[in-house]
Amino acid sequence: MNKKVSVIGAGNVGASVAQYMAETNLADVVMIDIVEGLPQGKALDLTQAGPIRNYNCMVTGSNDYKDIKDSDLVIMTAGLARKPGMSREDLLAKNAEIVGTAAKNIKKYASKAYVIVVSNPLDIMTYHMWKVTGFPKDRVCGQAGILDSTRFRAFVAMELGVAMRDVQAMVLGGHGDTMVPMPSYTTVAGIPIKELIDAERIKEISERTRFGGGEIVKLLKTGSAYYAPAAATVEMARSILADEKRVVPCSCYLDGQYGIKDIYIGVPAVLGAKGVEKVIELKLTKKELADLQASAKKYKGVLAEIGY
Repeated sequence: MNKKVSVIGAGNVGASVAQYMAETNLADVVMIDIVEGLPQGKALDLTQAGPIRNYNCMVTGSNDYKDIKDSDLVIMTAGLARKPGMSREDLLAKNAEIVGTAAKNIKKYASKAYVIVVSNPLDIMTYHMWKVTGFPKDRVCGQAGILDSTRFRAFVAMELGVAMRDVQAMVLGGHGDTMVPMPSYTTVAGIPIKELIDAERIKEISERTRFGGGEIVKLLKTGSAYYAPAAATVEMARSILADEKRVVPCSCYLDGQYGIKDIYIGVPAVLGAKGVEKVIELKLTKKELADLQASAKKYKGVLAEIGY
């Protein structure tokens, strides 16, 4: 019997998550959306792609939260998308309302599920999801650093003309302009990038990573990225559902690690069948640690705006 993954939101991110999730052949997928016909139509379209894309998982759509019942994993993608000139924090109030409603229904219908949050502002919405569901902290995490580090990996590979899969990168902190790219933990086939790229260029690539989402928003003009966010999310989902024990940077609850408490922020973690199984504390320079703590402090302030 297949596992069950529910995707809240059938927009660009949600539909892409459903597609990539089905292609893993790990779980049947249910898409939930408030727009009548939208999740049903996209689900049917994805199901009909199965014979060609070689997946046997069923994809269904619904407008009723009761259909997430008994999900093993819920992926929260619903929310307003950024437009040019908007920060992720500009989405705060409306998306907090959307995530809060979803969280209450997840608690009601899928009380044993693990939850991955993609809705922005991501670290804030992950904390909000955790609070409203009342789930253990290891069962709620956010897709953040895994996307940012993937962008970093792509930019490094583009710079050097090497295979993207040979590049490993690390990005810590909030999923926003205060994120902390970590060139000291970024390698190409095990070779530190400082031996392949000069310091000034590394700084430029790090800056492009920091504003990578905004770059896409400016180009699209009417929305935000969805292919890479969806792919990053499914990478996390695979690790949980298949107990892969992948080490990825994602938004996790910190309780003293890195000198940070009571907040979700991007750090490296082991993801497996028990969710966030371990938060890894890297050895950071004073500046790296200060930047990470400054990112957390900013998000602490934002949490206060929704009553935390």
